[in-house]
Amino acid sequence: MSSPLDKIKAPVAKEMDEFESKFRASMKTRVLLLDKIMSYIVKRKGKQMRPLFVFLSAGTCGIINESTYRGASLIELVHTASLVHDDVVDNSNYRRGFFSVNALWKNKIAVLVGDFLLTRGLFLALEHKDYDLLSICTDAVKQMSEGELMQMEKARHLDITEEIYYDIIRQKTASLISSCCSIGASSVGSPKETVDKMKLFGEKVGMAFQIKDDLFDYGDEEIGKPLGIDIKEKKMTLPLIYALSKASWLEKRRIIRLVKNESEKPKKVQEVIEFVKKSGGIEYAKKAMDRYYRESLDLLAEFTDSDYRTSLRELVQFTIERKN
Repeated sequence: MSSPLDKIKAPVAKEMDEFESKFRASMKTRVLLLDKIMSYIVKRKGKQMRPLFVFLSAGTCGIINESTYRGASLIELVHTASLVHDDVVDNSNYRRGFFSVNALWKNKIAVLVGDFLLTRGLFLALEHKDYDLLSICTDAVKQMSEGELMQMEKARHLDITEEIYYDIIRQKTASLISSCCSIGASSVGSPKETVDKMKLFGEKVGMAFQIKDDLFDYGDEEIGKPLGIDIKEKKMTLPLIYALSKASWLEKRRIIRLVKNESEKPKKVQEVIEFVKKSGGIEYAKKAMDRYYRESLDLLAEFTDSDYRTSLRELVQFTIERKN
């Protein structure tokens, strides 16, 4: 039975298949241990949304070519490297229901594997003189690192304003999706104005995507992400930031104390979730998500109509309306 993603992939199904084999080839190495780990990573890959954003953006702006394949590989290598490193940073033993690289081969090897993936991506771009694609991608890596570090710094004091929250998610999440779209546009030789418009489109999608992810923390349905995980990890997300901004000084102090000192206790996490729900934090975050979602579709509507553009629009809807 075909999934909604199969229908979305239709205009670039052939390219995505070809990309798959090119990507596997780019992961080959003569170091036996590394090759074994690369095979493990390739086998447990997710939905491959990012390469899909690259190909559909490229098709929307021009004619898909070899540079597009390299751009998609570059993004996927950088993204995979960031996931391997994230699992080490978060001390996480699982990723998408599989053991993480650090769980199977320990942190030292996982860090080196992440470094290999990152440099493999950069070398791929340099080898073919794809300097524009390299510039877009290295900027995304810089932004992702800064966003992650800013979030960690703020988690120690729990002093995040709405403005800082948007800065963090723009860097941490939206920068990678925006680089997918701008790499797609750049790979087909689009003018700077078009590349910038695609970049902004991707950023809006990324912002909506992250707010959606933050809302899962308060959801009632069974999803891939455990309920209240952000609260346990002391991450200040939009529903909680808004709820605290509306609370009295005493109530605010009480909730911050719970998050800071008692977030390991499920009962206390539930208390924070209830507080956010009562304060209208969920509705507020949903409105913000819808605003970014609408803005992204308005930008996309400025591109020439095509099957690629239709699929790109459906991909955005899929990412925002997903259940996990």
